[in-house]
Amino acid sequence: MHTLTHFRLCPFSRAARLALAELDIEPELVEERSWEWRPEFLALNPAGELPVLQIDDATPLCGIYAISEYLGEAPAKALGSEPRQDGEAVEEEVEETEAPRLRLFPGDPAQRAETRRLADWFNGKFNREVTHALLEERVYARLHTAVATPDVETLRAIQANLRYHMSYICHLADRRRWLAGEELSFADLAAAAHLSVVDYLGDVPWEDYPAAKVWYARLKSRRAFRGLLNDRVPGTLPAPHYADLDF
Repeated sequence: MHTLTHFRLCPFSRAARLALAELDIEPELVEERSWEWRPEFLALNPAGELPVLQIDDATPLCGIYAISEYLGEAPAKALGSEPRQDGEAVEEEVEETEAPRLRLFPGDPAQRAETRRLADWFNGKFNREVTHALLEERVYARLHTAVATPDVETLRAIQANLRYHMSYICHLADRRRWLAGEELSFADLAAAAHLSVVDYLGDVPWEDYPAAKVWYARLKSRRAFRGLLNDRVPGTLPAPHYADLDF
């Protein structure tokens, strides 16, 4: 049994959930408020960061980098994501008809490097300039202190940063089938995870970035996205269009 320790609006947790769902893995979800620094959680991950993936009795995988790399390299059988069938003949038939397992880091070394570059862009630069800053202002501050008083100037700076990133997503989406190339990859999942948080809060100006909206709509309509669209955080309702596939 797999267990993912996460927080519903943590973008890294969401990226892990998307990757697991794309691989047909349904972990038990355990919610954690990492800022509370619970000793039990620190024993699991001394860094005190989310997400953490536990696979059976193996060493916990801590952080989205370790999780994505493991999921990208581990064989399907080790992850328990292969279809279970009785009988050798049936197994052979399934192998012929079953859709190929998603590769999180597809292609040749250059292609995989591009996927990792973009995943790092969203998990690093986008997170610093948009997601984390927005969560601090709109969600974490209220959960910490029960007082929600976002700083207007900070929100303006975040919105300016977001527009820069949205332009970059449009640039990529206009030139490629998916962000990193012709195949869906972890770069798309990482980007969508961060944007889904911002979209939950209603701060994405989709009408100004049609190419990004088309790309995101393709991801939003995938089965793997359903869990995220069902998320609700007490005290913070999603934007009205958040779960709408025809937004």
